[in-house]
Amino acid sequence: MREQRKRLTGVVTSDKMQKTIVVEVTTTKRHPLYEKVVRLKKKYKVHDENDDARIGDRVEIIESKPLSRHKRWALVSVLDRAD
Repeated sequence: MREQRKRLTGVVTSDKMQKTIVVEVTTTKRHPLYEKVVRLKKKYKVHDENDDARIGDRVEIIESKPLSRHKRWALVSVLDRAD
């Protein structure tokens, strides 16, 4: 049985490369001592085979095999288009 690969949702911040987009994923976490909710942002380089995504689009990405030095994620679908 194939294991589940991680799926994340984020916003495209750059689409200037060929077949690659940069997706910023925001997560929330509670600080262990101060109990304040902290927002964490992380950027992922994502493989976009057909150049579907544009800046500002909300997208779903999935873990994949290493495609280059920094690319370990692939585009699943575009959830919301930016206007």
